[in-house]
Amino acid sequence: MSEFRLDRTKFVAHSAGEASASHATYYKMLTWRERIRIAHYLNSIAYNFPIDSPPRLDRTKFSARSRNG
Repeated sequence: MSEFRLDRTKFVAHSAGEASASHATYYKMLTWRERIRIAHYLNSIAYNFPIDSPPRLDRTKFSARSRNG
């Protein structure tokens, strides 16, 4: 189970602007590493993969070539 838990007692109704300002203030107080950890967790939820085992990049979908310059 994840270490992140949704605290349902902390709900407050806000307008979109108020909510945005509130979230921005909170996330600016975090270190960049904490923000990356949160983003990784949200990606694991959105794309349904285990947080400790992310999917590998399918490198067959990309190609690289040199530019004749």
